[in-house]
Amino acid sequence: MLNWLQGKVAGRPMTTSYRLLAKSFIASLGKSVARRPAWQIQTICFLIVLLTGYGEYRAHGRIAVTVYYAIPIAVLAWFVNFKSALAAAILSIACWIASYLALGRWNGGTWDILVGMTRFSFYVFLSLILARLRYLQYTLEMRVNERGRALAEEVANRRRLEHEMVETSEREQRRIGRDLHDGLCQHLTATAVSIFALSRDLEAVGSIQVEKARKAVELVEQGISMARTITQGLHPIEMRGDGLMQALEEFAETTSDLFDVKCRFECCSPIMVDAPSTAAHLYRIVQEGVNNAIRHGSATEIEVSLEETETDLQLTVSDNGKGLPSQTSERRGLGLEIMAARAKLIGGNFTIGRSQKGGVELTCLIPGFAYVAG
Repeated sequence: MLNWLQGKVAGRPMTTSYRLLAKSFIASLGKSVARRPAWQIQTICFLIVLLTGYGEYRAHGRIAVTVYYAIPIAVLAWFVNFKSALAAAILSIACWIASYLALGRWNGGTWDILVGMTRFSFYVFLSLILARLRYLQYTLEMRVNERGRALAEEVANRRRLEHEMVETSEREQRRIGRDLHDGLCQHLTATAVSIFALSRDLEAVGSIQVEKARKAVELVEQGISMARTITQGLHPIEMRGDGLMQALEEFAETTSDLFDVKCRFECCSPIMVDAPSTAAHLYRIVQEGVNNAIRHGSATEIEVSLEETETDLQLTVSDNGKGLPSQTSERRGLGLEIMAARAKLIGGNFTIGRSQKGGVELTCLIPGFAYVAG
C-alpha cells in the first residue's frame, strides 16, 4: 500500500496503477449490474435521472449535468435495451425543463429548444451506439460459444473414432490369433502326426527315407512353435486380472530367445489390471517400445517394469541402446504417436526420455485408479 501511495504498484507508475484500479472497479461493477434483473436496473437508473434533475435544480443550473444524465442512459442501453434508454433520455429532458422552469430560466425560446434537441440527440445517439455494440458483443459471444461447442463435439467424436479404431484393430488381431491357434496350429499338428506315423511305417520297412521324414516332422513342429508365438503376440492377454503380468513375462522371454537380447520383466508385487482394454493397450505399448529399442536403438538390454503406488500405475520400458536420435524417422515417430495415443485412450500420460543406461526410457503413468475400470 505504501508503494502504491508513493506512485508504484508492482513497479508500475501511479498513472498505470490508477488505470488498472479503475478497470478493475468498472469490471466488478459491470458484473454486479449484469447479475440484476432488468426491472431493478431500470428503477435505479430512472431514480438516478430524477436525482440528477433535482441536483441540477439545487445547483441553480450553474453545473453542467449532461454527462450525469448520460450515465444511467448508457447503463440502460447496454444492460437492458434501447427503449429503456430512450425513455430515460426523455425523462432527463423533462427533468431539465422542469428544473429550468422552477428556476425561472426557461422561456421557450429558440435557444432553449435547440439546447434541448441537442441534448436529446446526443442521448439517442449514445443509446443507439451502445445498444448496437452490446448486440454485436452478444452475437459474437453466441458464435464463439457455438464454435466452442462444435469444436468440443468434434474433438469428442475424433476421440471416439480413435477409440473405436483401436478397439476394432484389437478385435481383429484377437480374431486372427484365434484363427491361427484353432486352425493353422491344429492343422500343422495333424500334419506332424501324419508325417510321424509315416516315418514309423518307413522305419518298419527299412526305408532310407526315414531321416527325411523325421526332419519334416521337426520342421513342422518348428512351424507350430512359430505360429503359437505369433498367436501370443496377436492375442496375448487373458481376461483375468493377472493376465497382463503373465503376458509381459512371456513376452520378455520370447523376445530374449528370438532376438538374442537380454529382456526382463520386473514387477515387485502382484498387480491386477481388471480392465481388458487397459491391459491390451499397455501390452501394445510394451511391444512397440521393445521393437523400437531393438530395431532402431540396437539395444542389447531391455527392462520392462510395472509398478503400483497408492494412487498410480506406472509402466516403464528402458534400454541401453543408442538413445534418442536428433531427427526422429517417420516410422519411429509414428510408433511413438501410436503409443502416446494408446496411453491417452486409457487416461494415461506418455513420456519419453533418456534412461540411466544411455538409451531410451518410455513411461506410461495412469493416475488414480483408472486401470481397474473400463
